[in-house]
Amino acid sequence: MKLHGIFPPIVTPFDHNGDLYKAKLRHNVEKWNLTTLGGYVVCGSTGESVMLTTEEKVQLWEWVAEFAAPGKALIAGTGMESVRETVALTNKAAEFGYKAAMVRTPHYYKNLVNNADAQKLFFRAVADQVKIPIFIYNWPQATGLDISAEAVIELSEHPNIIAVKESSGNIEKLMKMVRESKPGFQVLSGSAPTLWPCFIVGAVGAVLAFANAAPYATIAIWEAFRTRDFEAAEDWQNRIAHASVLVTTRYGIPGLKYAMDLNGYYGGPPRLPLTVASPAAKKEIEAAFSDLKG
Repeated sequence: MKLHGIFPPIVTPFDHNGDLYKAKLRHNVEKWNLTTLGGYVVCGSTGESVMLTTEEKVQLWEWVAEFAAPGKALIAGTGMESVRETVALTNKAAEFGYKAAMVRTPHYYKNLVNNADAQKLFFRAVADQVKIPIFIYNWPQATGLDISAEAVIELSEHPNIIAVKESSGNIEKLMKMVRESKPGFQVLSGSAPTLWPCFIVGAVGAVLAFANAAPYATIAIWEAFRTRDFEAAEDWQNRIAHASVLVTTRYGIPGLKYAMDLNGYYGGPPRLPLTVASPAAKKEIEAAFSDLKG
């Protein structure tokens, strides 16, 4: 399975009672269908997956599979702390036609799993038992655990582990994984602020929260990379630089959801205990997105 291009880890729309909002999910997916996004990651971190029940995850997978246009790759976020639950969720997603699963590094018992042997055991055990390919999701800023390039390189030899989403922003680490992983293993960026540099050093695609609100801007960087229009790629990277930081590292999901509201998508409220962006944050996001339309 090729994971080339831009894939948004889609937000989960909630109504003001905190329930899943099917109509708004459909609205968002049908608008994204009009773009050349490669597909959708459903129930990733940006989708507030840690706030969702198992039943809600299954419902979201079913709805997005119904609304997605033909040709859009469907990827399920299924990573949990145990091998057993990760396998069960992954195989459930496969029943709805999902072609791959994004599996984050387990991290709750940091003193026990913050080592390469434990991490390799986890991913190999999952990959051995699931019906669809998986890719490693590394986001140390949130998990507090950073899987090493060396561990990823070893895991790339497993026939059912096809990629890594590297969200640390560490270009040197990404380069090492590109250079030393098994041929055909795919390295994806998870960092919009470093998207163009990641493509330059060998990333073949990206899973970007920022693409929820401004998909065309990220697609423009991908297309400029494909056509070797380096000037255009640098220009677009500079355009998104500040905005992408605001809706990822600074204001997170509440900020991203507000940017979506500005750009004709539905962001809506996050699920408690997260709260909506503050008035000051909204003002800053409005200024940053003034020339970045959806």
